[in-house]
Amino acid sequence: MIVVSDTSPLTALLTVGHEDILPQIFDEVFIPQAVQNELLRSHNKLPEWLRTVEIKDTAQAKKYLQIVDIGEAEAIELARELHADRLLIDERKGRKLAVQEGLPVIGLLGVVLLAKRKNLISSARQFLQRLEQEAGMYLAPDVRDTALKSVNE
Repeated sequence: MIVVSDTSPLTALLTVGHEDILPQIFDEVFIPQAVQNELLRSHNKLPEWLRTVEIKDTAQAKKYLQIVDIGEAEAIELARELHADRLLIDERKGRKLAVQEGLPVIGLLGVVLLAKRKNLISSARQFLQRLEQEAGMYLAPDVRDTALKSVNE
């Protein structure tokens, strides 16, 4: 399964030191150049399994820039070009645009739930608490509670 990621989910996972769950869930993890540039502003080194790919249709990405930032625009375009199985993105505008473009999306919450179902983490609740406390991730309490119930927590 191929996933293309936007910046914020990767930043959150890098911040809590658990970026390694991504290659355990997905066969390949790609990012566009703009996302790599954004990540390198906050992180000295990126994981070796993370593959950076230049987008081909820069004109299409520029159209997306009217709605979202450069990292999201390039991630959406790269997911489209690679026919990715999922686009990992959390921002509401970016998710909406990706869905309009026919892309299947997953957010960081979805990744945490997959990790729990695959027994890659022992507690989704504790993992989400770390993401909230250390990486600034926000989840509405009802969304968090519903998600945790889906993995029996």
